Amino acid sequence: MPAGPPLLTRRFVLVTLAALAYFVGLGILVPVVPLVVERELDGGGVAVGVAVGAFSLTAAILRPWAGLLGDRSGRRLLVVGGSVVLAVVVAGYTLAGGLAALVLLRVLTGVGEAAVFVGAATAVQDLAPASRRGEAASYFSVAVYGGLALGPALGEAVLDGAGADAAWLVSSGCCLAAAVLGWWTPPFPPGESGRRVPGRRPALLHASGLGPGFVLGLSLIGFAGFTTFVPLYVDEVGVSSSGAVFSTFAVIVLSVRVVGARIPDRAGPVRVASTALSLLTLGLGALAVLRSEAGLFGGTALFALGTSLLYPSLMRLVVDATPTAERSSAVATFSIFFDLSQGLGAPALGVVVALADEPAAFAVGALLQLAALALLRLKVAARAEEAAATLAAA
Repeated sequence: MPAGPPLLTRRFVLVTLAALAYFVGLGILVPVVPLVVERELDGGGVAVGVAVGAFSLTAAILRPWAGLLGDRSGRRLLVVGGSVVLAVVVAGYTLAGGLAALVLLRVLTGVGEAAVFVGAATAVQDLAPASRRGEAASYFSVAVYGGLALGPALGEAVLDGAGADAAWLVSSGCCLAAAVLGWWTPPFPPGESGRRVPGRRPALLHASGLGPGFVLGLSLIGFAGFTTFVPLYVDEVGVSSSGAVFSTFAVIVLSVRVVGARIPDRAGPVRVASTALSLLTLGLGALAVLRSEAGLFGGTALFALGTSLLYPSLMRLVVDATPTAERSSAVATFSIFFDLSQGLGAPALGVVVALADEPAAFAVGALLQLAALALLRLKVAARAEEAAATLAAA
């Protein structure tokens, strides 16, 4: 059989590297912001929560607008412009003399995040052959995870060695590097130039992103519970630290997304997403029921396998069902559910923990995976495949 179109082209690699540089810069802020609020601004738990959360709220609100802008004016504007905005705003952290000023700057930080993620995630799909869209999403997510894994360690090291201002400037420099690399982002897919599909009005929330987004959101509430409550649960099963648990999770996710990047394309996105949700159910169920060190690590391994396969499969469902002229809007709608799940999931499961215990929260998370699986199989899959078939015929 003749080889298909290549995926790892020069532009694809540069866009992915831009995303990596950007998420390293963003990851630097993850530990530094709460530490600075607590140590230097004398803030308590509420102040830390407000300073950290202000960023996500703005990003969630602005993602739909970023999607419309990306479809009309091009993905390059989102990647380069958003990275520059973030670089300038984070450099401005050095001038923040109090909590109110820092919170305001955190709100503005969300502007850059909304733009960069939507622009880069859409661009890698524009550059991918239709038969390798799941693989493209897998590689892009490695850049996101890699950046968010490297950034916090770098941020803490710079903070301890040179102070907060140095950490802000290193983060700003990473964002500027993302802007430079992002210049090679193609504004539009080949043959497109920001044209709207005749007869279709642009909407803030794109229909193609809603169904898969709901599935992702339900599933990621369980992820929010995992990341929030595993550190509190490890003592109960005799594990001294959650570090080994999260390292196991990260290694499995990154390995599968690199080595198994083509699985969603070869086996089909609906089948792989269904398998992923089943693995997530089993993983959280094991954490809830077994209540042992073996259950903790075995459940984490199953949970990581499911996590590694779900996003690339659902992203392919979104892109296959969306006209190229509306792709940024669909990706933006899909990605909103990540912000919502993280913002709502941990507090909701926190109520469960307060009423019962951590395993009860894992059990609720497992039930949410089953709900996501039912939604996928009964509603979302058929509609997405019908939309994809209609689009292909047109």
